[in-house]
Amino acid sequence: MDLLLFIIGIGIGVLSGFFGIGGGTILVPLLFLLGFKFKDAVGISVMQMVFSSVYGSYLNIKRGSLILGEGLFVGLGGSVGGYLSGYISNHIPDIILQSVFILFVLYAIYRMAVTEVIEEDSNKELSKAVLFAIGVGIGLVAISIGVGGAIILIPLLSGILHYPIKKAVSAGLFFVAFSSIAGFIGKYIHGGIDIYHGAIVGVGSLIGVWIGIWLKGKVGN
Repeated sequence: MDLLLFIIGIGIGVLSGFFGIGGGTILVPLLFLLGFKFKDAVGISVMQMVFSSVYGSYLNIKRGSLILGEGLFVGLGGSVGGYLSGYISNHIPDIILQSVFILFVLYAIYRMAVTEVIEEDSNKELSKAVLFAIGVGIGLVAISIGVGGAIILIPLLSGILHYPIKKAVSAGLFFVAFSSIAGFIGKYIHGGIDIYHGAIVGVGSLIGVWIGIWLKGKVGN
């Protein structure tokens, strides 16, 4: 089981590094199929996101592909929502969380199937308060079900609010890193993290993230 979880971590890390996503939409169902309870799978997924998002952000900063700016406020909002999710999700029945997760996955599939060409103003900025509020809301929902939330955040910012796509992607990276760390702390305090299995998946994801970002650089060239 441990070796399988490690291999799964590598695979999820590759996806996280290449596409800039948290990977929970794939990891949580896999863990559920392997016999983990839903909330335990969510906890492991959140811990994996801490490993992959922090390391991935570090690598992206070294490559110069992470844009600092007002998107940081999305991350700060995500940290508030992520922390609160550790308390709130413990008081929500599994069936409700699973239903929300299924709706999230269906939306993710829809987003991948529908491509949109969006005209953007590269100089457009959004209110820091708006960005913070968006981060809180998505962080609360996403971390409760063990996903990164960037697949909702980025289309919301770029497609609906017409935020520049490069800024939106950077905001997504900030969001996953901040919300997953805060979510991990919140869930750990309230006893919702399987540290042992989470560490195995997380360490595997470090290798995968490096591979994913390396592949992304090759494709970009």
